[in-house]
This record gives sequence, structure tokens and C-alpha cells, in this order.
Amino acid sequence: MKLALSTNWSNRRLSAGEEIADEAAELGFDELELGFCTWPEQVKGFRARIDSMPVGSIHAFCPVPVSAPHGHPELYSLASPDPGARALAAVHLKRNIDFAADIGARTVVLHAGRVALDGLFGGLDSARLNEVLAANGHDVRSPAYAKLLAKAVKRRRRRGEVLLEAFRREVESLVPHLEKRGVALAFENLPYLEGFPDEAETRALAEAFAGAPVKGWFDTGHDRVRRMHGWVDSAADDAPSHPERFAGMHLNDVADFNDDHFAPGFGNFDFAAFEAFAAKMGHVVFEPSEAVSAEKLRKGIEYIRKTWHLDGKPVETH
Repeated sequence: MKLALSTNWSNRRLSAGEEIADEAAELGFDELELGFCTWPEQVKGFRARIDSMPVGSIHAFCPVPVSAPHGHPELYSLASPDPGARALAAVHLKRNIDFAADIGARTVVLHAGRVALDGLFGGLDSARLNEVLAANGHDVRSPAYAKLLAKAVKRRRRRGEVLLEAFRREVESLVPHLEKRGVALAFENLPYLEGFPDEAETRALAEAFAGAPVKGWFDTGHDRVRRMHGWVDSAADDAPSHPERFAGMHLNDVADFNDDHFAPGFGNFDFAAFEAFAAKMGHVVFEPSEAVSAEKLRKGIEYIRKTWHLDGKPVETH
């Protein structure tokens, strides 16, 4: 199993791609994921270190487009209900596919977008749900939260169904380019109710694109956040049993309700339960917050190597 580091950890702290790659090598990583905070001027340095520190994946939109003031994973939305916005996202995504192929990366990780949950009498988005949850002692079983969540989930499911077909057609148009460039596209699970695709939509897309270079991407911390809020689609909650649907995973630990991006072992995600799943991933990427110290990241690496038995014996894959 190769362990990779997202450059988002150090993109703003170190200016040169060579420095970022060298630091990752010193920490013991095998490859990089170029994050969405990667600046175009850093790419030359990553290319200079490609033989010693290859790039396994990139996180769209990477490098930061010249028209954008800063990096963000949702600069463009391939899942927008607006055809023009989807078309613009597709243009930038094709550029990312080309960039990935040119730098030797095998996968482009994408935040596909969000399902709007606003209405005539107020929104039902994650922020509103969090307000009610906090007001009720973070008890997901409280009547006030449960009632609002049921209403939000019903709206989310209905609007997601409408969006899914348009999104599927958009992805279908990208498949020939993905196949031509030898790159996979992977949709990440997101830490908010309106995040698209959710568990059921990821499964539907996996079935629709079986055999194509289109997969899901599993973020451990995002899964924990969704689970703690009651946002996981229980009928489709089977990711560990179907690793074939996923291209890779982000290792992001969280305490519970917030997308903390701690190093593994510093939160409450059950990494041991995903040992066999991780062994079948094409990418295993540490994605710590830039606030995580090098010391804590080292401890996180040690924790994963011990938990997944990466030192001394092979990881069980079945």
C-alpha cells in the first residue's frame, strides 16, 4: 500500500514544489496528491521531483485557475442545475484531466457540487440543521432536530433524483476523454447534507458507469460527520463492502460533528474497520489541515501503519 500526502497541508506554508515534495519524502510518504490549493508556479517543482515523489492523484480544481483568487474544491459545479454552469465545470475538469495525465496522476478527485435545499419559507441546509442540533444539546434524537431532519432529507432526496440524470449525462460526455487520457474521475463524499452525490447516488453512478473510469472517493472524516448528523443514507450505507466502487480515500480524522481534518488517531473515526477496504484502494491519501503539526502527522502515520498492519506483515485483502 502506497501512502500519499495531500499538498494542501503545506501549499500555503511552502512556496516551492520541490520543498513540498522533499518534506513529504522526509516524512515517509510514497507519493503526492496535488491539492486544490496548488498554484501554477509550484507545478514546475513537482515535475522536478517526479522520479522520487510521483503524483498519484490531483484534487480539482488543480492547479488554481488563473481566473480564481484562491483555490477551492467547488469553484465550479458539475452538478449544478444550470446547464451553463455544468458546461463551464466540464471545461475546467477536462483541463484537470489533461493536467493529471501529463504529470502522471491516475485520478482526479472532484467535489461534484450541492443540491440546493432553500425554499419559500426558509432553507433546510446543513447550517440550519446544525443550528437546531446545537440548540438541542447535539442530540440527533431530539424531537426538534429529528422533525427538521426528516423534512430536509425528504427534500434532499427528491431534488437529488431530479439532478442525478442531468449529472449522469454530463459525466457520460467526459468518459471518452478520461479513457483517452488514462485517468479516472472520482466523486468525493461531502460533509454536508446537500453534498452531491450522497451514498445512494454514489451507488447509482457506480452501477451506471460500471467498467468506466468513473468512481467514488471515500473521505473518512466526511463520512463520520455525515454519520454523526444522521445524514447517511442508511439504505445505501455499504461502502466498506464495495471497495470496487471507489478509486481511493482521504484519511481525515474528526472529533465528531466538525470537518476537522486531524491526523489519523486524533479523532473518533474507526480506521481499524476500514483496513481491508483501504488495502483495495488505488490511493490512500492523508489530508490533514494545515494546522496539524509535523509531529502529529508523524504520529498519524505511525497510527495507520500499526492499525492496518503495514509493518511486518501484509494487509488482509478479503
